[in-house]
Amino acid sequence: MDLEKKPEELEHREVGDSIDPVAHKKLLRKIDLYLMPAIWVIYLFSYVDRTNIGLAKVAGMDKALGLTDNQYYLTVALFQVGYVIAEIPSNMVLSVSRPSIYVPTLMFLWGAIATTLAAVQTPTQLIAVRFVLGLFEAGFSPAVLFLISTWYRKQEQSKRFIGFLSAAIVSGAFGSIVSGAITSRIDGARGIAGWRWLFLVEGVATCGMALIAPFFLLDYPATSKKLTPEERIMASARLLDDGVTAPGHEDRIGHMRAFTSAVLNWRVWLLAIAYMTIIASLSLSYFYPTLINALGYTSTTAQFMTAPLFVVALVIALPVCFMADRMINRRAFFVAAVLSIGAIFCAVSAGVTAYIPRYVFLCFINSAIWTANPLALSYASTCLGPVDPETRAVALAIINGAGNLAQLYGSALFPATDGPFYILGFSVYAGCMFVGAFLYVVSYFLFKKFPFKPIARSSI
Repeated sequence: MDLEKKPEELEHREVGDSIDPVAHKKLLRKIDLYLMPAIWVIYLFSYVDRTNIGLAKVAGMDKALGLTDNQYYLTVALFQVGYVIAEIPSNMVLSVSRPSIYVPTLMFLWGAIATTLAAVQTPTQLIAVRFVLGLFEAGFSPAVLFLISTWYRKQEQSKRFIGFLSAAIVSGAFGSIVSGAITSRIDGARGIAGWRWLFLVEGVATCGMALIAPFFLLDYPATSKKLTPEERIMASARLLDDGVTAPGHEDRIGHMRAFTSAVLNWRVWLLAIAYMTIIASLSLSYFYPTLINALGYTSTTAQFMTAPLFVVALVIALPVCFMADRMINRRAFFVAAVLSIGAIFCAVSAGVTAYIPRYVFLCFINSAIWTANPLALSYASTCLGPVDPETRAVALAIINGAGNLAQLYGSALFPATDGPFYILGFSVYAGCMFVGAFLYVVSYFLFKKFPFKPIARSSI
């Protein structure tokens, strides 16, 4: 591949003698208009429902329930346990079902469960509901990873992944502003505390959006009813031309064969361990309000001051991901470079408590995490492109699940007793990022010599 080609040339180069480049460009635009806004909005609600626990905490939930540091850790950690348990089975079901029906069903269920958080009266109830919430939210993120990997070619994926993940960034920015408004302006309305209104309003909104989602989500290139027969043929052909498999291209290999193919592939586990170093650091987002609150701000101000951290992340992540799509064979080095920079800022932050430097460092740490995340996902998706779709669905769920498993220890690293420096937390995150940078460089050279097999039916 010519690495100097312009992005539009890469996206719309001919995919076969029988495919009209103009029709191809029109098809790609149609796919984007259906799929990307739909998954963006759903992920926005998903991220709000999973992370508003931190905003509720600084709004008084911990005092109302008598929540200790250890109990808050369990609240965060057991959500991740539920998430990890359900990811692989969910993606196995997804690979043989209609995403346009399956994903909205999950969304409605997790929205209903998120709403019940407004009614909890004890730490035990809070922990139990969060665990169940994790079970039902688990299916969405790996589903999107699989969908992007089955709709887009390799040089189209980084910008779509950051487009998808930007919903979490926007949620972190504006979700904190909305949450601050809810918890402060309607606190005590009808005798209900502001943090309970937070869960109630955002959970009901999720259920409402789930009813609309089926009208916009796509199924698979060979089966989506929102495309014409000619567009379905073209959507499938352009993927095959790029060496990417998708459901409908070939006979199914079966759940068990796909599961064993993915689990026994050492390359999948290398990608999983490397991705864990990124998502472990993502746990820091649960503590942004607490860290900013520790700098002397009120709880409501701390919620508002969280927003700029995510605005800066989006400004940095977008151009880097667009650049990475121009050099798809170098994505591993992009991830390594970003993680190395993040590690340096983490290490420096451990010794700084002055407001302006600590806040600026948090901006760049958050930017490094949210830039590395889509780059790592597009790198994994590209590496897995040749394997059978069912195997790829399981492999991506393993990678995503391992990442979420990392948050079990990542979310335990900022107890209140470690403030204001939080040396342990920042030091561990710095180490994780340096290890991740190393693993992605190693994977690049190993995969050049031992790439994923073109078809998962063969021995791997």
